[in-house]
Amino acid sequence: MSSNNFDGKVAVITGAGSGIGRAMAVAFAAAGAKGVAADIDITGAEKTAADIGSAALPVAVDISDEASVARLVDTAVETFGRIDVLCNNAGIMDTMALPADTSIEVWDRVLRINLTGTFLVTRAVLPHMLKQAAGAIVNTASEAGVRGGAAGIAYTASKHGVVGITRNVAWAHANDGIRCNAILPGPTLTGIAGPTPNWDAEGITRLRPILSLAQNIAQPEQMADVAVFLASDAAAFINGAILPVDGGWSAG
Repeated sequence: MSSNNFDGKVAVITGAGSGIGRAMAVAFAAAGAKGVAADIDITGAEKTAADIGSAALPVAVDISDEASVARLVDTAVETFGRIDVLCNNAGIMDTMALPADTSIEVWDRVLRINLTGTFLVTRAVLPHMLKQAAGAIVNTASEAGVRGGAAGIAYTASKHGVVGITRNVAWAHANDGIRCNAILPGPTLTGIAGPTPNWDAEGITRLRPILSLAQNIAQPEQMADVAVFLASDAAAFINGAILPVDGGWSAG
């Protein structure tokens, strides 16, 4: 039997309406899992679920809202009876502005979604994993989670926080059958910045020399394959790992 066999398992993926989240939902379904494709954009979530078939359930969620997160988790458990895998993938980009030019509105929104949202979904899912004495959480952090020159201050701070959440959950529940790891995507073809990115010109000018060192532009499916591995039995002794998936960018 393949160590990546997820038959009988249930995966909840946030941000599943597009990009890396959509690729994760498709990859887990291909590995045999039933899944919840969750996104604030229900149209995107429904398209992902339709492409997968009956094994996927689309659910609208605002991960920054505690009540919305509770409804997501309740729906998953009521529908499938359990949650075996959580992929905290939903997130937004900042404007790449320099620290002094970052508005409190941008700071609050990015931190609320990327960091508090990851906490809220994790906190809501953990009791079900604890009841099962088993579960795997894969967080989508970023190269900006371990370096200072990959994004603006809000996004950078939020993804550093996701790395901290990952390590704390891994440590706190290491003896409970629950593992928590994070991937650090490098540049990836997703729509996180929107069709017309509202990036700060001076911030981009400062960041461009660092960003230009990226080796390759990844496809979302390349991130999804790593997430499936980290949630699988093949990674049973990997816990608290912060794994660059960046084509060698961070090695330079």
